[in-house]
Amino acid sequence: MQAKIWNHSQWISETEPTALRAQFDMLLRKAGFNILRCTEHHFEPQGYTALWLLCESHFAVHTFPECGKTYIELSSCNLEFYQNFLSMTKEL
Repeated sequence: MQAKIWNHSQWISETEPTALRAQFDMLLRKAGFNILRCTEHHFEPQGYTALWLLCESHFAVHTFPECGKTYIELSSCNLEFYQNFLSMTKEL
């Protein structure tokens, strides 16, 4: 058996925490990922970080509202789910 991890990162324009949480909960599930837990932190006066622990690795978002952008990052050991997710996030 060979261990393989696929990684993807990109910048998106959404920075609102509630919208990000809902959007990525839905996209991860729709791609086939199994979400074990999501943990979030809201920074003062602004900013948001969230981490989804997946059976198949993890997904993270980090907002930079002062710049109007969010960094997203996915690491996955499941190529099928990874490719599903990428196909759904091309338009973000």
